[in-house]
Amino acid sequence: MPHSEPEPRTTTGARRRTILTALATAGTTAPLLSALAASPAHASAIGDLYASNTELYTKLAGQEGTEFARRYRRHEMADASLSQTYPYHRTTIMAMHGGGIETGTSELCLAMAGYHPATFEVTPAEGPVHDYWMFEGLRSSGNRELHVTAKNCDDHVALSMAFSSLNVLSLHGCTAAQAGAPATAPEAVVIGGRNAAFRRYLTEELTRAGFRTIDGATLPDLNGDHENNPCNRTMLGEGGQLELTTELRNSMFTTNTRVGRPTSTTPAFWSFTTACRTAISRLESGQRIL
Repeated sequence: MPHSEPEPRTTTGARRRTILTALATAGTTAPLLSALAASPAHASAIGDLYASNTELYTKLAGQEGTEFARRYRRHEMADASLSQTYPYHRTTIMAMHGGGIETGTSELCLAMAGYHPATFEVTPAEGPVHDYWMFEGLRSSGNRELHVTAKNCDDHVALSMAFSSLNVLSLHGCTAAQAGAPATAPEAVVIGGRNAAFRRYLTEELTRAGFRTIDGATLPDLNGDHENNPCNRTMLGEGGQLELTTELRNSMFTTNTRVGRPTSTTPAFWSFTTACRTAISRLESGQRIL
């Protein structure tokens, strides 16, 4: 359940990273300065059994692969040329509560990264592909106990991937009541994160695709604006977050089980994925790297 979080902490390192990146990225100075002055944030941590990923990994030592799993992909990059600059992967997709914790977010994470959730083949075949990271609950029941709220994530791989990305899109699940969606139209997505341009592109593309979008600014417990949220621990100090209601996620699969979801995706799943990938493409196209 939602609750208020403490005042965000801004470190000297975060300021330095943000400012240096602003010098290499066109048109970002004003949003970055606004992000540094953001108001206190909120998240959902009431009921968490573990205060951090480290505590979870320690107390469940030896149970990775049965109780929980971590999956990620960092694409190989190399520049051996003295004269030519090669681009790097700018965006990472994350599902921090995948598997049976917030169902459907693992499959969406893979598809938004450009991989079919059942076959891991590049989909669409022409790409592009993005880096991704997931934490997943594997239990047959009781996966909520494995939930670690985003601002408390200290997984070293997750954070290193966020720190080395210009953008992160983090996928989460919520209830219709938490999202403020009416009972008559519970299928909705809350769009948050500190990157204003990213929020705008996601809103435009998802609305164009026929999905009900809700501005995270109206829901402080779901807005994803805490600076310690991995979606904002990027090179720019800002990113994007989506909170999908249970009903919306249910509409994306005909067999909503851990085994069944990868092979039973519906047109709504692919329409949602395509809209988000389009928003990512729009965001990246405006980011000039020197």
